[in-house]
Amino acid sequence: MATITMPSIYYNGRQLKTTPDYYSELHEANALLADAGALREQMWTDGYLLVRNLLDRDLVLAARRSILERLEEQGALDPAFPLMDGVIKEGVHFNFRPDLAKDNPAIEAMVYGAQMMRFFDHFLGGPATHFDFTWLRAKAPGPNTATNPHCDIVFMSRGTKQLYTAWAPLGDVSYDLGGLMILEGSHLKSQVLGSYWEVDVDTYCVNGKDSKEHLPWTWHNTGGAFDKDAFKARDTVGGRWLSSEFQAGDVLIFTMYTLHASLDNQTNQVRLSTDTRYQLASELIDPRWIGQDPIAHGEGAKQGLIC
Repeated sequence: MATITMPSIYYNGRQLKTTPDYYSELHEANALLADAGALREQMWTDGYLLVRNLLDRDLVLAARRSILERLEEQGALDPAFPLMDGVIKEGVHFNFRPDLAKDNPAIEAMVYGAQMMRFFDHFLGGPATHFDFTWLRAKAPGPNTATNPHCDIVFMSRGTKQLYTAWAPLGDVSYDLGGLMILEGSHLKSQVLGSYWEVDVDTYCVNGKDSKEHLPWTWHNTGGAFDKDAFKARDTVGGRWLSSEFQAGDVLIFTMYTLHASLDNQTNQVRLSTDTRYQLASELIDPRWIGQDPIAHGEGAKQGLIC
């Protein structure tokens, strides 16, 4: 079977197959932008929308610079290279860095400014709002830098389920740099994923051997992932892994029930991206993620259950 002509891509050190039965490119939704109903129909069908150039490139690059300047101040970048290249100093490792987005006007202008909010007002059919917590990923290079397959509903289920994630790269992301990938049709696989979708990672048992004292506040010790293996997840759920190369300004939007993961960063640069969440302002919002200092998955988010 023929393969797509593209560089080799990896998930946690293992090469991902690119045969047509296993992998395909994400398709773009730009032709539908004027028709909110068509966008919603496409979201229902595919579980995602890839919108190229939704954000102004200069706005995104300003946000990128703001993050790289903070990393430079922390001594994480190699001074032999230009700042905007984002080359990581040898031996430096990190992944999830929401602290870099905190009190960062350039990031807020990118993800919560007029361009993004205008899209969600249009797409949702009414005034939109967003979570105040900004998930920022600064993925350092390495053979095991992928994000495990998961659905966002297990982390943010205490408000409306009509909630959407927007993944936005802070710069151009080649296959080697390792962008996001989506499992085709996974948002419709309730027969496989239904019990997983009901998980709330901040709940725990208060009785018996699975009490709080004996069970970590994570789902089956996976940190909320459906599986720690993208190969196994695909075999279990079905469908193909879908990904692409991305440019600064592109945004990938998907449902709370869409299974997604990421590829390894095979370069010497940091891969920067944001995950932000949007919903109708009129609907219930998950209290863990709003306010000046959201409680997130902290102590205040935990809920005990009789199991």
